Amino acid sequence: MKSNIFSRKTKAIGTFALTLFFATSCSDILDEQPRSFYDPNYFQTERGIEGGITSLYAHLRYIYGQYYYAACEGGTDEMTYAAEGDGNFKDIDMSDVSNLNPSTCRADALWGGVYSNINTANGIIENGTAAGLDEALLAEARFFRAFDYFQLVQTFGGVPLDLGSGELKFNISAVRISTRNTVPEVYTKVVFPDLVDAIEKLPENPRVTGGVTKNVARLFLSKAYLTYGWWLENPKNIPTYPECDRTDPDGHDAQWYFQQAYDIAVTAIQNPGPYGLMEYYYQVNAGQYDRNKEIMLYADHTESDAYYNGGPTTGAGTGAAPDFFCGWFPNWNYTILACAKTLNGSQWDEKVNPLRRVAVQGYGRPWTRFCPTINAIRTFDNKEKDSRYDGTFMTVYRGNWSTELAGEDCPEFVYAANNMQVREGEPVLTFLTEEPTTAISYPVKDGKPDAGDNAIGVGTLPGRADFVVSPDGISRRVYPGFWKWGPYRTDNGTGVGQPNAGNTRPYNIAKFSEFYFIAAEAAVKGANATYMSARDLINEIRGRAGKWTFSVADNQAKTGDYSADLKSQTPATITIDYILDERLREYFGEGYRWLDLVRTQMWKEKAGQYEICGADYGDHTKQTITRTIEDFHYLRPIPQGQLDAMTMTEAEKDAYQNPGY
Repeated sequence: MKSNIFSRKTKAIGTFALTLFFATSCSDILDEQPRSFYDPNYFQTERGIEGGITSLYAHLRYIYGQYYYAACEGGTDEMTYAAEGDGNFKDIDMSDVSNLNPSTCRADALWGGVYSNINTANGIIENGTAAGLDEALLAEARFFRAFDYFQLVQTFGGVPLDLGSGELKFNISAVRISTRNTVPEVYTKVVFPDLVDAIEKLPENPRVTGGVTKNVARLFLSKAYLTYGWWLENPKNIPTYPECDRTDPDGHDAQWYFQQAYDIAVTAIQNPGPYGLMEYYYQVNAGQYDRNKEIMLYADHTESDAYYNGGPTTGAGTGAAPDFFCGWFPNWNYTILACAKTLNGSQWDEKVNPLRRVAVQGYGRPWTRFCPTINAIRTFDNKEKDSRYDGTFMTVYRGNWSTELAGEDCPEFVYAANNMQVREGEPVLTFLTEEPTTAISYPVKDGKPDAGDNAIGVGTLPGRADFVVSPDGISRRVYPGFWKWGPYRTDNGTGVGQPNAGNTRPYNIAKFSEFYFIAAEAAVKGANATYMSARDLINEIRGRAGKWTFSVADNQAKTGDYSADLKSQTPATITIDYILDERLREYFGEGYRWLDLVRTQMWKEKAGQYEICGADYGDHTKQTITRTIEDFHYLRPIPQGQLDAMTMTEAEKDAYQNPGY
């Protein structure tokens, strides 16, 4: 039986000056021993190498699951700041509330989270052969070095390859100066060669649960080729930094890279190994199917032990790395909704909150920091047949008051919309999939929108016991929840469980389904589609989306196969715009979106305006918000902390920073 990679757990914390902490024992559980620097001999022993490789996996939890998520979703057509969003979410919205600068951009979590890991990978690669390390383990280090640099170059442009001892060399001393390499240098010196080597030497099947393989490396190499092809082509003349010619040092043009992206993605589809598409979209993200065959890379967590989880599994979550808490961001405060426990005639006499905070997928801890735009909800254009809307959002909230109330305090039913009775497990609030033909009656007071008796200003329709909100009525305060990342635990018992703890589920980073999107996008960009056309590739995804096994909204099994209908509705000619819409439907809220829009240079077109209702309870009047997205925004700013840490002149620091910031 394979062990889990985090049964050999270690933490990686560091700065660009390379103050690091890693495990040093090779027992079943690696003990954490803090180190302010590495002696080169550390990576000349099997124990040191093994601890270093474990840390390469552990470092993912210091990036994914926290505020870096704001930099991946903020300012896109998927998300905008919610009613309680602070600067972490407003500053990156690119609207009139924003103040994006080197001190406010949460891409700092990426910069600060990967350089210590890159240096660890450098040490393993430099010393591993002499220490007798197996080539497959060395390839794991090469994969993670390439993975980190790929994330950096997409986000910041050219970044340093020399950490103080030479390009891609292991460094053991604090360094207070830095020089950035160009984008082509980052890709051709480390991202491409490391991933090519990883594909050659990694196994088909992971050595441990969650370990990297040939196909994991193929996914990121094909995506890197695709991204670099776009960069070389530069259809909208977006500037790069450090400034350089958009020519490839290896002499290839954009079309060569698009073809490579297609060919590698297709190779992976034809040789899936232990991976593949789940039969139903619901299964991809439902907690009981975590770590399924579609998930190729994830930052792991567990409910069984706080040490292995990387944060508390009970009580209140830390709200800091390595906890997984960004799933709280798009979760609004549904617990405020009020119903009547008793009536005095037609008036509500005694109120009760029928929705309780529970550690169940779709509920969990509310933060109200991010909300979906109305545009995003509208992009899910066939909600009745395409299972991805149902498998993404929490749209029906059902009474669950008995998880906290008992005895006389626990009513048999509550009075909800139209003073109709709702029993536990029945819908109390529904976000409608379409605008109703009958106008929703929302609460008003003195001619103005109001929170009303239900406390959150949701509306009623004749004959319905549940309160309702239409798609055009979604606001910064009340909106469909993000079901995908809701908590899933097996230790709740009959109570609320641990709804305030950090999420103990794995944070999914890479999925097998992306191969189809990468190949399709490459085909649209001119790759010779020798295996499947762009339309056929997209229809593999759409066909799966049309198959139902469970309805989150109905909270019960659902049998239906609308694959043929969805496939027939796919346009004959696939465009980049259509691929981006499909990617939104497939990956909404999973942290892909900003990089997708930057890669394709479609950020302004897709996200330059969005619609949302206001931040007050009862506000269901949609507004159109305009974003200011300049060309220089296509690169995030180098974090201020990095600039402050360097002993360079102000002019040198200005030259180090991306233009516009």
